[in-house]
Amino acid sequence: MTRMVEITRIGVLSLGKIFGILYAFFGLVIGALMSLVFVFSGAMMGDTGGIMGFVFGAGAIITLPLFYGIMGFLSGILMAIPYNMIADWIGGLEVEIETKE
Repeated sequence: MTRMVEITRIGVLSLGKIFGILYAFFGLVIGALMSLVFVFSGAMMGDTGGIMGFVFGAGAIITLPLFYGIMGFLSGILMAIPYNMIADWIGGLEVEIETKE
């Protein structure tokens, strides 16, 4: 049985937490790819480049998920607030759900 429901309000902190975790995961993936690039390019540069590539690669895996997570959290908050105002004005997002018995 399917029915239409309307999302009229979104919890501001709830969406912030969801976006924060999703963006942190994306940051981890991008950081891992950047880490590989830094390590391989550093290895081609010789002794000093290899150490610098390792340092920047490790830094990318640590800093990018943190940065992306914080930015995702703030983005979620900044998206939920106007959504709630607009949903009050023109109605919420319609979603079709199916209940299983």
